[in-house]
Amino acid sequence: MILMVGSQKGGSGKSTLAVNICALLAGKDFNVMLVDADRQTTATNWAEDREERQILKRVNFVQKYDNIRETLKDLNNHYDFVVVDAAGRDSKELRTGMTAADILLIPFKPSQPDLDTIPKMVELISQAQEYNENLKALGVITMAPSNPIVRESKEAQEYLANYPEITLLNTLIRDRKVYRDAMSSGNGVTELNNPKAKIETESLIKEILKWSK
Repeated sequence: MILMVGSQKGGSGKSTLAVNICALLAGKDFNVMLVDADRQTTATNWAEDREERQILKRVNFVQKYDNIRETLKDLNNHYDFVVVDAAGRDSKELRTGMTAADILLIPFKPSQPDLDTIPKMVELISQAQEYNENLKALGVITMAPSNPIVRESKEAQEYLANYPEITLLNTLIRDRKVYRDAMSSGNGVTELNNPKAKIETESLIKEILKWSK
């Protein structure tokens, strides 16, 4: 399965999602390939740290830019999961990757600047589905306030409900320090001692796999 994590805006936790998905899947003994299609190379830095420290299960990784369609299709023949980290903007990598992906996972912070990118994302999804009718677009709220009194996440969910082209997942990824700690150590949050973050990531994967069928 090809899972692309991409959006129209940086800073939404895109790379964090991609690497944590990879770590969790590798931990379940799947053969995983992480494709870093973002020239900021955040995902590559994480994977190199992980490889150097020989942390738990291996996550294979490669950098690929520009037209990544054929690379993704080829990798899909050799790995259980191909997870793509695309730049947080409209890019050739995002557009070509969507024509090969089974699922596009779009992270949104519960903020108006992030939500303002939705119409453009819907347009890109529609264009990609002309070449890849099986592409499913899933949205997930990231960096959600941990204080239940704050209604930002609920308001974002209500706003996203106006765009049926993107299926909003029930899982909320909260703004937790452990996600930043994991990024700097080459770990996934499921490998660290934080039950709440582990539950969030496992819930996210379960929802994604449900929509991949």
